[in-house]
Amino acid sequence: MSSNELAQKLQARFGELISAPVEFRGELTVQVADAERIAEVCAFAKKDLGFDYLVDVSSVDNYGDDPRWTVVYHLYGYGHHCHLRLKTDVSEEKSELPTVSTVWRTADWHEREAYDMMGIKFRGHPDLRRILMWDGYPYFPLRKDFPLAGKPSHAPETAFTDPAPLEGGPFVTIAGGKDTIAREPRVRIPETDAIELNSRLERRQDIKETHGHAHGPGPIEKR
Repeated sequence: MSSNELAQKLQARFGELISAPVEFRGELTVQVADAERIAEVCAFAKKDLGFDYLVDVSSVDNYGDDPRWTVVYHLYGYGHHCHLRLKTDVSEEKSELPTVSTVWRTADWHEREAYDMMGIKFRGHPDLRRILMWDGYPYFPLRKDFPLAGKPSHAPETAFTDPAPLEGGPFVTIAGGKDTIAREPRVRIPETDAIELNSRLERRQDIKETHGHAHGPGPIEKR
């Protein structure tokens, strides 16, 4: 049975709650219209359609649009080897939907990460607390209105953060350039304008010292 046939079975069971499947680059996605029924849909997908593995739960910040949040569930079945993606939208005002940790235990940490990074709550979760940031941290770092440099915060006797100087740093793409390599600051040689991976240069020197040339022990393939 294919992912498309399984998605059609899901749509046949829930009717208009489930959108028609959309394929992109070989991957299939359906939209769940009401986020309040996501646990019900997931329970059916696991029990009746064989999606016994929850690969991931991720979230999207549609900043500037309403509903603001999209929660994405990546499903897989070990029996039929099919993948299916479920999406459902949640308003910023509500910022909450039911947990699916009652369906797949692996949802526990996935949902905690979405809560920690986006501030989306999962009602009924057995232990919904931060998993990456410390308890009491006042922000949600993956929201699009969270500045790239971070925000200062202080929790006495616990932790603190200061804005990070990011100009020219490893996580800021340089505008312009002839290609993605030229725009990536991690490939720039410090104190020069040359563009080359530092680790690649070091590895090339190691190879040259070992073999007398920079291309390794094997033959050079013709382009």
